[in-house]
Amino acid sequence: MKHFFYTRFFTGFLLLFFFASATNGFAQKEKKKSLWQSLNTSSQDTTAEDYYGSTAIRYEDYIYKPNIKTVQLHAESFELTQPILNLGTTEKLKLSFDDLDADLKTYTFTIIQCNWNWEPSDMIQNEYLDGFTDNNINDYRYSFNTLQHFTHYNATFPNENVRITKSGNYILKVYENSDPNNIVLTRRFMIYENRVAVTSRVLQASIIEDRNYKQELDFTIDHTGYTINNPYGDLNIVMTQNNRWDNQRTGFKPQFVKDNQLVYDYDDLNVFPGGNEFRYFDMVSIRYQSQFIYKVTQDTAGNHVILRNEEDRSFKRYTTYTDMNGQYLIKVQEGTNSEVEADYCYVTFFLPSLDPMIQGNFYVFGAYNDWRCTKENMMHYNTKRLGYECTLYLKQGFYNYEYVFLKDGSTVADETLIEGSHYETENDYTIYVYHRQQGTFYDQLIGVKRLNSMRDY
Repeated sequence: MKHFFYTRFFTGFLLLFFFASATNGFAQKEKKKSLWQSLNTSSQDTTAEDYYGSTAIRYEDYIYKPNIKTVQLHAESFELTQPILNLGTTEKLKLSFDDLDADLKTYTFTIIQCNWNWEPSDMIQNEYLDGFTDNNINDYRYSFNTLQHFTHYNATFPNENVRITKSGNYILKVYENSDPNNIVLTRRFMIYENRVAVTSRVLQASIIEDRNYKQELDFTIDHTGYTINNPYGDLNIVMTQNNRWDNQRTGFKPQFVKDNQLVYDYDDLNVFPGGNEFRYFDMVSIRYQSQFIYKVTQDTAGNHVILRNEEDRSFKRYTTYTDMNGQYLIKVQEGTNSEVEADYCYVTFFLPSLDPMIQGNFYVFGAYNDWRCTKENMMHYNTKRLGYECTLYLKQGFYNYEYVFLKDGSTVADETLIEGSHYETENDYTIYVYHRQQGTFYDQLIGVKRLNSMRDY
């Protein structure tokens, strides 16, 4: 009888222990799930369209599902390059992204041609693609030695299955389970031809009151050997700063036409705020606190990186230092393959402010989120700490960012309110020249000029 009693007692103790362990494990998983969901349930586009919610295609850089993170499209040779290819060369673009569901899915990409203003052209795919119009993404790997499990996908193109035959703007669309309507992500890229030569330089703004704060780009197009019958109606010029599309400049018409040269010398259309050098933080390693990182912790919910409190730079004098003009680089120090060994971290930003702003919101802004203002990167006012805070789920690496203010009803974020603006700031600029030849149904990209406010390429 005593043996029976001890046997039942020991069995009951084991059951209680395993039940408690399972309950604790479930609680820890729920804690991580709750934190993850708290960052994504509010992920709505502030322009009243669902972020991670829309099923209709958008002809821009966009992520349609919350499990998709760290989407990058760049030249295969280097991560920090623009997604631009020279038509007829062996250059390739590389697409990469993570699926936080950490399973294996069937992803397929297709390519859609657009006009100069990113609207779909009237051409069918067989007119600008040579090969298969839809291609599966077969290059995948599972994360290794990370708290956040994910599946990493890569695709390079053009390849032996598909080749692009026309210059212009394109959208890379990735969809799931062989269903073109089940869109996962879209990305912009450009194919150009060297038909014209563009010369340009970055100057202080010509308008007196803007000279200390803004940068002006005057440029000339030389089309020797290339016919442009109507430069006022057949050409469209687009100008971007630091690869942002939200504040692009358009509407340029030549002010002077002489021989084979078109001169564009404006005082207003071609002017950008100089802004400031981007803020940055380095979390290639989370084993120590690098510059601008206050604390690094780890619990069952994941890795937590708390940045040092920021400051308003709008009234500070300009200070020069090297940045990446808003870009980011995925990198892990303790590993050999950053694509699958870099972990994800909850990164907390804090911007002190005695009073909350009205008629708008602050955002953590940069290439990491496609230069978008969404509820995911919107900052919220903390009345106890007297400041704005935001937590983002980011993959290990080196990040540039800035704080911007988006006024209610506006679509272009203002980086000058907190960051200030200086004509000396180093910025990257790109000028795109599009030509619609008479009798055709698409816009050729006949010239691209890349330049820097401190140096020329």
